[in-house]
Amino acid sequence: MLTLHYFPGSCAFVPHVALEWSGLPYRTQVETRESIKTPAYLNMNPMGQVPLLEDGGWTLTQNVAIIDYVNDLAPQAGIYTHGDAKQRAKARQWLVFANADLHRQFGFVFGPARFVDGEAAQQALAAKGREAILRLYGIVEEALAGQNFLAGELSIADVYVYTTLRWAKGLKLDLSAFPRLAAYFDRVGANPGVMAVLQQENG
Repeated sequence: MLTLHYFPGSCAFVPHVALEWSGLPYRTQVETRESIKTPAYLNMNPMGQVPLLEDGGWTLTQNVAIIDYVNDLAPQAGIYTHGDAKQRAKARQWLVFANADLHRQFGFVFGPARFVDGEAAQQALAAKGREAILRLYGIVEEALAGQNFLAGELSIADVYVYTTLRWAKGLKLDLSAFPRLAAYFDRVGANPGVMAVLQQENG
């Protein structure tokens, strides 16, 4: 059986939803900031991060790789939409945007000390991260003109952007300039699979 290692509120929410959508049997293992640094966990993932997927004695890390694997196991689930090759490619484009561009900037805000030394430099990096997040959300806002989801149909890319919006709300970022994003957040959050995972992760 597939086992997803995660901790609540992390980016592992995204493959968790992919598993929920897939219909495949799976279980979860809740980790902590401490448990992912233990020798046993580091033996499975030397990066000491979530998500981590186990399939028997085989392990896989990195969000996009895990999502691709789940998609290969359940191609009928529409993880990258139910559309044609171009629509699925567009969903992957937005998934990588969320993973590589948006998520990276949140790292600068949440943990600037991991990147630079000195309080002033850390504050400056966090401020730059916040500016970049808002700029990137502006790109998403424009992409949502005339459509409800980034690839035209709900896909796992929307779930990743939704996850970052949850972080943005926690940081109290001013998103008032993005009215489409507000409605989009509600649409993605109303998906039954997303709601099920929220309930699981929030206990």
